[in-house]
Amino acid sequence: MKFSFLDRNEKIKKMVVSQYDIAIIGGGITGAGMARDAASRGMKVALIEASDFASGTSSRSSKLIHGGIRYLENLEFHLVFEALSERKVLFEIAPHLVHPLRFLLPVYKNSRVGMFKMGLGMWLYDVLSLFRAPKLHERLNPKKSLERMPILESHDLKGSYVYSDAYMDDDRLVIETLRSANSLGADLVSYVKAESSEMQNNQVRAIHCVDQITKQKFTLRAKHFISAGGPWTDLLGENLLHKWKKILRPSKGIHITLDRKRLNLPCAVVMATDSDKRIIFGIPRHEMIIIGTTDTDFSGDPTAVYAKKEDVSYLLKIVSQYFPGANLKEEDIVASYAGVRPLVHDGASTESKTSREHVIICDPRNMTFVAGGKYTTYRLMAEQAIQKILKNYFSKEEQKRYAKNKTHVPINPKVTPETFLKAQQSVTEIKKNTHFDIQTIQILVDRHGNEAVDLIREFYSREIYFSF
Repeated sequence: MKFSFLDRNEKIKKMVVSQYDIAIIGGGITGAGMARDAASRGMKVALIEASDFASGTSSRSSKLIHGGIRYLENLEFHLVFEALSERKVLFEIAPHLVHPLRFLLPVYKNSRVGMFKMGLGMWLYDVLSLFRAPKLHERLNPKKSLERMPILESHDLKGSYVYSDAYMDDDRLVIETLRSANSLGADLVSYVKAESSEMQNNQVRAIHCVDQITKQKFTLRAKHFISAGGPWTDLLGENLLHKWKKILRPSKGIHITLDRKRLNLPCAVVMATDSDKRIIFGIPRHEMIIIGTTDTDFSGDPTAVYAKKEDVSYLLKIVSQYFPGANLKEEDIVASYAGVRPLVHDGASTESKTSREHVIICDPRNMTFVAGGKYTTYRLMAEQAIQKILKNYFSKEEQKRYAKNKTHVPINPKVTPETFLKAQQSVTEIKKNTHFDIQTIQILVDRHGNEAVDLIREFYSREIYFSF
């Protein structure tokens, strides 16, 4: 599936003269999901992104696909069920991007939630997944817990639970979703900014855009317009519509990364912070360990968000409580990154209690705003948004014509669960035909499935025959 910056100028030329069914502003996971959903229905779709695709919140996540075990405490059962259902879908449509991962959740004498109550939560988590998790939960006593994770703090340890969720490559999931939308006929362009709107009879009829590379201006026309701006949603609303009422409660989340040799976690670990009722994850990912995340109110330009010293100190303090023998210091940190969650203001008393539910606001001025939500449920969120837009803004005939989407099929037709498993089993065979070492081939197959062969062929610039 071709998806190249070399086609950028042609795409912009096409946008200048075309009339689209929908035009999407925002090239993160929400915009990408809606572009793929709409294009799979046969709709004519355009998408613009002011910066690079996935350059905002969509590449600053915890890299997790999960039901959200902590949402059970907030009694958000519907949100957990949706997320666990979508987790199963993502295993099927993106097996090279979404991988099962075991999580260990230790319980201590002074923990806010004891072993019994936590056990009920674990059973509920399995029930809400309809027992379709990669592996059901386990209950471990203190001895077994320390055998599973020897570097864990042992003092006052009551035991632990081990359960399944998943990790993912967040920015690549965006790119692969956009590539799929492109193959379905969507026109997608980065570094194009929506500057203002053209109104007729109090309806948005066009968006005035600026090419951030050439500085040329052009007009994008469509039957309907969608904002998928994430933390920039309120800024977009103010720029494109008059008398916009803010809807977001932006929240900053930061992560730090460590060399896996410095904190060698055999599986992911869940660290509860009883003081502010938050959860911090320690996540093995390739050669790194990701620690995060924080959750604090944020105001200002989302582009300027960064990890502050107090954010880093907060995470190090929590990690040191669970792994005191590691003696982690600031100089052990390889890097940090920060992002802004586009949470929708729901009147919650704290940032962490603010719901992760998404909202779809159909403004009567011919523009829909999609905000909030979880990475895990992006496909479902996109489906619901497009269905609502069709119902509210398109004719009965068009609703019937565009009724069915095709987003349950693999994002990359070359990578299905079956072919991904076959590629995994063929690493040694691939090695025989290349000069790459086995570790490099394994990484390529893990991240690209069967398409790893195409990448190797491209590298050698000649055809190499592989039999799988």
